[in-house]
Amino acid sequence: MSVDLLFQPFRLKNLTLPNRLVMAPMTRSFSPEGIPTDEVAAYYRRRAEGEVGLIVTEGTVVNRPAARNDPRVPIFYGDALPAWKKVVDEVHAAGGLIAPQIWHVGSARGRPDWQPPGKVDSPSGLVAPDKPKFEPMTDEDIADTINGFEQSARHARELGFDAVEIHAAHGYLVDQFFWDGTNTRSDSWGGPTLAERSRFGIEVIKAVRRGIGEDIPLIIRLSQWKQQDYTVQMAKTPDELADWLLPMSEAGVDVFHCSQRRFWEPEFEGSDLNFAGWAKKLTGKTTITVGSVGLNGEFLASLTKGAGADRADLTELLRRLEREEFDLVGVGRALLSDPHWVKKVREGRNDELIDFDRSHMATLT
Repeated sequence: MSVDLLFQPFRLKNLTLPNRLVMAPMTRSFSPEGIPTDEVAAYYRRRAEGEVGLIVTEGTVVNRPAARNDPRVPIFYGDALPAWKKVVDEVHAAGGLIAPQIWHVGSARGRPDWQPPGKVDSPSGLVAPDKPKFEPMTDEDIADTINGFEQSARHARELGFDAVEIHAAHGYLVDQFFWDGTNTRSDSWGGPTLAERSRFGIEVIKAVRRGIGEDIPLIIRLSQWKQQDYTVQMAKTPDELADWLLPMSEAGVDVFHCSQRRFWEPEFEGSDLNFAGWAKKLTGKTTITVGSVGLNGEFLASLTKGAGADRADLTELLRRLEREEFDLVGVGRALLSDPHWVKKVREGRNDELIDFDRSHMATLT
């Protein structure tokens, strides 16, 4: 099939994306003391020069003492803001569009040799189901965290970002509230149903919408799977998925960024629609599909075992895009290795594509 479908413009609120390809957020940890360097700005500029339709940055954390789990993960407040302004300016100078991914890792800790400078935030003090380690967040902790998201959103608007994404996937803080495995609270921030456990996420969405105003697109990244358990399926039926997504849509989400390990896998029995397909069908909102786009290599193997991920043809992706199952396509590892992946695909230079290898994560290509 022709790749022309991928290069149709797309209107997203006040933005016109030149194509349907979105750079997915990928943690890089190249920001000493949380401050993005000139090399980080150049890294994002190269993707804009490579014709990525919309760049979503690596996760950048809100102003809470233990919001990150690595000292080289970027922050999105204070001394980091001038550095993020340079990132925005570099991307815009190259003709690109960019959104920060606003993040809080919660109880998902990273490097054992680094401890955060304050209390770790989590709904119930669990790092995984039945694995307590920390104290649950108080109402004051929750209110301050929601305020932190709002303040980061205001910074994004002031710095000139084109959209904003909330990281609510993969077992990090917002997702820890969604998941019954990590949210066992009996107060109004918990509950037996996914809809009840979504209150924190809804309040974060409302706060970010207040921060950016009505004209800037608000994206939320969601996943069923967790880094703590790849087999989790929180919404087991379309009805449960609707109960989860529709309140978020009403709270101010413009785009659902639906993370799967493999985009071609169906979300529910009886239909071949993937996660993004169901989200679009149920909410009517714009959706981004993501998960091993352009690669044959299995997600976990390529990230944790160092195995290369060979490129795949885009036939199945294009088939689904043609039937309007989703609107936009998130590309992660392929763009991490090859900043000009989008341009090469458009020009048919497939023999020049650079295959992903885990060693590429050690540099800012």
